[in-house]
Amino acid sequence: MNTGYAGTLPQARSDSRPATFPGQVIRFLLKGPGQLRSRPLGWGISLLAVAGAALLVWSSVIHLMLWSDGYSGISVIGPLFLAQGIGGIVIAAALVVFRKMAVLGAGAVTLAGTALGLLASVHLDLFGYRESLAVPYAMSSLVIEFTGAAILLIAALVLLAAPRRS
Repeated sequence: MNTGYAGTLPQARSDSRPATFPGQVIRFLLKGPGQLRSRPLGWGISLLAVAGAALLVWSSVIHLMLWSDGYSGISVIGPLFLAQGIGGIVIAAALVVFRKMAVLGAGAVTLAGTALGLLASVHLDLFGYRESLAVPYAMSSLVIEFTGAAILLIAALVLLAAPRRS
């Protein structure tokens, strides 16, 4: 280090925020609507999070009903339906309670992944199983899941772009 020139010395941080990459990632993932400058914008994000959570619960209930109606006996697919049903309800509860960036992302990925899994099972042999869009709840679950994923993605993007309180 060149100590002869003051401009080359490391500057002490004036705030207490972590300067490390992991610290920045954690702050990003824990960003929530309560930290925003605009209270109405925070309420809007909270409303979108609750709407996305409701659609996630709806998708989860469909998967639990199908699991109990016979999908439980399908190798690999049955346990995935059960996992989506239970996991979706847990994520939806976390969305309503916390409304943080990480949970918004988890909900959006769960919903989009579930819809894409259905489409994959229609067009490919997914784990040796082929589905049809003519089965009960197929089309409605696609609409519910893609709509919920879009709502949660919009909430996350607004949260990302909105200025925080200082």
